[in-house]
Amino acid sequence: MTSPQQINNLQAAFQDALNMSGSPGVVSTSPTTSFMNTLPPRTSVAKQAKALKPFSTGDIKILLLENVNQTAIDIFDKQGYQVEFHKSSLGPEELIEKIRDVHAIGIRSKTKLTPEILKHAKNLVCIGCFCIGTNQVDLDYAAKMGVSVFNSPFSNSRSVAELVIGEIISLARQLGDRSIEMHTGTWNKVSHHCWEVRGKTLGIIGYGHIGSQLSVLAEAFGMHVLYYDVVTIMALGTAKQVATLDELLNNSDFVSLHVPATDETKNMISAPQLAAMRNGAYLINASRGTVVDIPSLIQAMKAGKIAGAALDVFPHEPAKNGSGAFGNQLSPWISDLVSLPNIILTPHIGGSTEEAQSAIGVEVATSLSKYINDGTSVGSVNFPEVSLRSLDLDQENTVRVLYIHQNVPGVLKTVNNILSDHNIEKQFSDSSGDIAYLMADISNVNYSDIKDIYDKLNATEYKISIRLLY
Repeated sequence: MTSPQQINNLQAAFQDALNMSGSPGVVSTSPTTSFMNTLPPRTSVAKQAKALKPFSTGDIKILLLENVNQTAIDIFDKQGYQVEFHKSSLGPEELIEKIRDVHAIGIRSKTKLTPEILKHAKNLVCIGCFCIGTNQVDLDYAAKMGVSVFNSPFSNSRSVAELVIGEIISLARQLGDRSIEMHTGTWNKVSHHCWEVRGKTLGIIGYGHIGSQLSVLAEAFGMHVLYYDVVTIMALGTAKQVATLDELLNNSDFVSLHVPATDETKNMISAPQLAAMRNGAYLINASRGTVVDIPSLIQAMKAGKIAGAALDVFPHEPAKNGSGAFGNQLSPWISDLVSLPNIILTPHIGGSTEEAQSAIGVEVATSLSKYINDGTSVGSVNFPEVSLRSLDLDQENTVRVLYIHQNVPGVLKTVNNILSDHNIEKQFSDSSGDIAYLMADISNVNYSDIKDIYDKLNATEYKISIRLLY
């Protein structure tokens, strides 16, 4: 009901509006607005999320390898986790010893988490790949263990795209060779086979986050852009998608690869594809080392078919930095590769900028923390993506059930029978291949109830992994 005072205010607002409407140059305020201004402000207090802790699990231990960025360490420290940090990767024996008791491990591209390594990780809950690629982890084996894997698919896209632009210009102007000559005291001022990139055509294989950013940057330099992808993707700017890989190779002055490492992309650029490229074209690979057949590239460059190349990735890469690490002990063709003219070789630094590593640290550490703290698997690359809203502080005596199981009929019926004596406030389940993941919040439970739920769920036939948070 409207109070007498509010009615008076409303009448006064109408009168003010009438008085103002005849005054030139005065901005009128609507009566409704004036009336609303007289009402007391509405206050809404956002409910604070409840911090959950695991049942039947000790303090959370995190192992970070390969100089993962400080931003990740800061996030984990803020959560109160125990963090062990190493600047480099670890050998297999040391890695097995370290991984036995940790709940999460953070790696970059050098550490290989194979079944032989993962089978020793009895407490492992999740893996963070602080990079784009995840081929260094056996994703299927991790999923079957109930271990969710997260990566950073977006954070270093700009860094890689900028590196490729720099390499395009460097190859076109033979900057690498001129720099080496100057360092050895040779002055060699030439313009033969040195080009502007303006007006040239860049062919991008893989038009994802990196490829599309590269497309925009290349057009800013006045280049024409073609791209090939296995799916139809809307072009940015004036770029044009072509129907086949050969069409792209036939019509590009520069070819840049931005695809994942899969069976389909292994040696996708080999002798036939190099032969299909324009005479005097340039090849750039900042994706994965298995994508280019490097011995075939060496032959194409020796024959003068390919005028230059830039490789940031290789089929086999050293586990640690150091003098002599990149040699024929890794691959028998390396001595031939390094002797070629106009070839830029970099040690997998596409995403190695301060900005990218900082952003990757935040993105992956946040994903891991959310999964550890409340079970949210959104962003996982090997797991069903499941999420429930956080519990509130006023939701006492509530437990969150995180139940990972084989994707077979009848499991949910069994689980719900176990939970049926309690109130299920909210529940969500999803599956991906052979793996299914159930999240449920159960209220009105005490500590003995939680233990009973845990024991019964732990004894179910198709359980892979179970965590209870309360």
